[in-house]
Amino acid sequence: MAMEEPPELFLCPISMELMEDPVTVSTGVTYDRRSIQRWFFKYGKTTCPATMQRLTSFDLTPNHTLKRVISSWLDDRSSSSSSSSSSSPRPRESLPSVLAGIEDTPFKVTALKKLRSCVAGDETAQEELVACGGVQVLGRVMAQALAESGGDFSAFRTCEEAAAVLAAIPLSDEPSARLLLKPESMMMGPLVALVQRGSAEARLHAMTILAKVSKASTGDWTAHVDDVGELTRSLLELLSDGVASAKLAARALDVLLDVVASPPSRRAKAAAAAVGLGAVRVLVEMLPDAAGDRHVAERALLLLKRLCRCPEGRAAFADHGMGVHAVARTVMRVSGVATRLAVGVLWLVTCGTAAPPRESVLEDMVVSGCVGKLLAVVQVETSPSTKEKAARMLKVHGAFWRQYPCFPTDLRDYLKFLN
Repeated sequence: MAMEEPPELFLCPISMELMEDPVTVSTGVTYDRRSIQRWFFKYGKTTCPATMQRLTSFDLTPNHTLKRVISSWLDDRSSSSSSSSSSSPRPRESLPSVLAGIEDTPFKVTALKKLRSCVAGDETAQEELVACGGVQVLGRVMAQALAESGGDFSAFRTCEEAAAVLAAIPLSDEPSARLLLKPESMMMGPLVALVQRGSAEARLHAMTILAKVSKASTGDWTAHVDDVGELTRSLLELLSDGVASAKLAARALDVLLDVVASPPSRRAKAAAAAVGLGAVRVLVEMLPDAAGDRHVAERALLLLKRLCRCPEGRAAFADHGMGVHAVARTVMRVSGVATRLAVGVLWLVTCGTAAPPRESVLEDMVVSGCVGKLLAVVQVETSPSTKEKAARMLKVHGAFWRQYPCFPTDLRDYLKFLN
C-alpha cells in the first residue's frame, strides 16, 4: 500500500512538510513555526512567503484548531497502518518506482526523506539507486526546484534533501564521479548553490559530495563549475563567519584546496584569484582558533602555503599584521605536519624569491618568537627538507635579527656558527 500523502492544508508553504507547530502570521497564512522563524530571523525577510506582502508585525499566533486536526489525522493514519501491517506484510517498494514518484509528486521533500531512509546504510540499495539512474533523477529534481523558485528559500528544502541522499551514496569510483559531472545530470549548479546559500547541514552534504567527486575523478571537476569565483567567495565567507563546525571548516578547506590545485596551466591564476578574494586574510585569521583542531590547522596551512607560491599570496601575507604571528604559533605545537607546513610558508615569504623580504616580516619573526622556534626545528625536526629550510632562514637573516635587543642571547653563538 502506497504511503498516504497528507492534505495540502497540513503542509507548511515554506518547507512543504507536515506542520508540527502551525502558527499564523498577520496576513492570515499559516506556517510551521520553525520554518517561518528561520525565514524571519536567519534570512532576514520581512515579507509573507506565500503572498510576498510586507509585514508590519512579526507576531505568530498558534493555530490550535489546525494542530488538533493534524494530530487527529496522524492518529487515524497510525491506526490504519497498524491494522494493515498486522493483517499482511507490507512489500518494499522498488527504487525505480520510488524515483519515478519523486519526479511526479508535489510532496518532494517527503518523498526524498523516504528515499534517504531506504538507502541509508544499505550498500545494495545505494548501488541500485546509481544503476537505475537515481543520480540523474536527483539532479533534475534539484535543478528544477531552483529554476522554479528563482533561488528562493522554499526550494532549498527539496535541494537539501536531495543532497542528503547523494551524500549517503559512496560515489567512490570514476564512473560514479562522471555521472555527477555530466551536463545532463545538472548537478554542479545546485551543489554550488547549496554551498552558497544552504543550511549548515546542506553545505556539509554538498561539500562531502564534491570531495567524493574530487577523490574519484581523474580530471579537474572545477572545470564543470560555471563560476568558480563565486564558489570560492562563498567558501571563504563560511570560514570567516566563525560559526562553522570543525567538520564543515575542514570540508570547505578541502574544496578550496581543489580549486587552487587546478591544472598547471591555470594554477597560478586560480591562486591569484583566491588571494584577490581575501583567502590569505581568512586563513591567517582562522589559524589561532584552528590550532586546537589538527585537521583544520593542517589544511589551512597547506592552502596558505599554496597561495604563498604566487607573488600575490606572499604580498597579502606580508601585508597582514598577524600573518607571521599566526603561522609561528603553530610551529612545534599542533603536529609534525603542521610544523613542516608552517616552516614552508615562512620559507616562501622570506627566502622563496630573489627579492629580499619585507623588513616588517623579519621583525615580526623576532617579536613573535619565531626565530627561536626555527632553531628548535633545526635541532629536533626529523624532516631533512624542513630542517634545511629553517637553517637557511637563520643563516640568511641572522645578521638582521641580531640587531634587535629582544633577540635571544643563546642564539647569537649559533648564528655565528652558521655563518
